[in-house]
Amino acid sequence: MNNKRWKSSDETSSSLYYHILWCVKYKRELLVNDVKKRLEELLYNRAKEIDIIIVSMEIMPECVHLFVKANPEDSPHFIVQQFKGCSSKTLREEFLQLRTKIPTLWTRNYYVSSSGVLNESEINTYLESQKDK
Repeated sequence: MNNKRWKSSDETSSSLYYHILWCVKYKRELLVNDVKKRLEELLYNRAKEIDIIIVSMEIMPECVHLFVKANPEDSPHFIVQQFKGCSSKTLREEFLQLRTKIPTLWTRNYYVSSSGVLNESEINTYLESQKDK
């Protein structure tokens, strides 16, 4: 895990965090034991490949919660697509029960919420203070 507060490139400095949640199709409780362990490995590997930092992860039997640090070039939709796509394909190839119990591993839906170092009230206070300058 990278504890640096900011991600920087030649053009930008950013502090973008997303809370991402998605569920197993029909909320079936399939993310247990070896499936859960393998999913965790797949998500960490994919995050490294696409230069996303997983700050924290909670895999529950029917859903996945991630808190990630992202690059400004990567939309939340892209990040979710990468995680869901690679994990579904691999898990369904490796675990037969995931092909026989449900037609697809993940629902089409997901939840995303953005977060940063500053909260809404701090940003509003800063913006208000700029009026007087």
